[in-house]
Amino acid sequence: MIPVSFISDVEFEEYIEPDKTYKLDHIDGTVNGYIDEKESIKQAIYKIINTERYVYPIYSWDYGIELSDLYGEDVNYVCAELEDRIIEALTQDERITEVKEFEFNTGIKGVIGIKFTAVTNLGDIDIEREVDY
Repeated sequence: MIPVSFISDVEFEEYIEPDKTYKLDHIDGTVNGYIDEKESIKQAIYKIINTERYVYPIYSWDYGIELSDLYGEDVNYVCAELEDRIIEALTQDERITEVKEFEFNTGIKGVIGIKFTAVTNLGDIDIEREVDY
């Protein structure tokens, strides 16, 4: 048995795993080198908001975003739902603390342009994406 006084005298430092990962080129579908820190978070955001939740068995049910049920719905409903769903999807990543400053552009029929800011442990990241509905 370990004495209680011995355990209480020891101080532990929190160890944070590095977030170095492969660099994905989504345009030509290749993996080229490595990225870390803010770029890896930006890539994670891209992957999360472009992966339909519950479709791919390789991912947990907490990963991705639900968009397929928004097709054909009213634009006002889609905008309201997108904000909630993006926040829910991105805050599953422990590096992302908040998602804010949403802007929606509904100028093109059937497409919503979205701009928002993801607040991370390494600073703010501005994101733009288009969603078909």
